[in-house]
Amino acid sequence: QVQLVESGGGLVQAGGSLRLSCAASGRTFTTYAMGWFRQAPGKEREFVAVISRSGGSTYYAASVKGRFTLSRDNAKNTVYLQMNSLLPEDTAVYYCAAGNYYGSSNSNNYDYWGQGTQVTVSS
Repeated sequence: QVQLVESGGGLVQAGGSLRLSCAASGRTFTTYAMGWFRQAPGKEREFVAVISRSGGSTYYAASVKGRFTLSRDNAKNTVYLQMNSLLPEDTAVYYCAAGNYYGSSNSNNYDYWGQGTQVTVSS
């Protein structure tokens, strides 16, 4: 069992930056690939990025590649999503998730989810 708690969301102007954190409980953190998803009002949840168990590999959605950076600190059981050059269309609730399959953009392949943190980008 893994419990995930996101933090770091907020209101930022377009072009600004935010760093989201996801803290995981339990001693099995390193057995999971960690992903981020987001859901905007009236839209389906969409994949943002995923990082491998070791942190050595990352995979990004095309819409955020080059602007977002995903990293993890296994000693602190935490993953970080650094978001730069934010756009109004990045506005959404952001969720972190733990799964067994690195590289998957399918939310069905993630077993544990956080409660989400709101990111709002004003134009």
